[in-house]
Amino acid sequence: VQLQASGGGLVQAGGSLRLSCVASGNIAGIHVWDWFRQAPGQGREFVASLTTGGTIRYGDSVKGRFTISNDNTGNTVYLQMSSLKPDDTAVYYCKLVNYGSEIKDYWGQGTLVTVSS
Repeated sequence: VQLQASGGGLVQAGGSLRLSCVASGNIAGIHVWDWFRQAPGQGREFVASLTTGGTIRYGDSVKGRFTISNDNTGNTVYLQMSSLKPDDTAVYYCKLVNYGSEIKDYWGQGTLVTVSS
């Protein structure tokens, strides 16, 4: 399974962006989609997650502003980001945890989001 993230870019504070992450390969079964981010000089921060069963969680810093969703196939996950702040500037990574016969983690390559003030 390979993940391809896209949708990052430069946006002004208060603006919106939608990130996408597409999984190629077989991800049948139970899995969890995550978005993380890493700002310059900082550790990786949890942003949002979506389980196969539809359970959604958000990091405290993005609650009420970001929305995670997926398409009907389940192979693509989105992160709709609104009311963006300069503090949201980071490289955003998607992650897929596949609970098959064994648990496997897959990471996308990251997409840069820059929010200007």
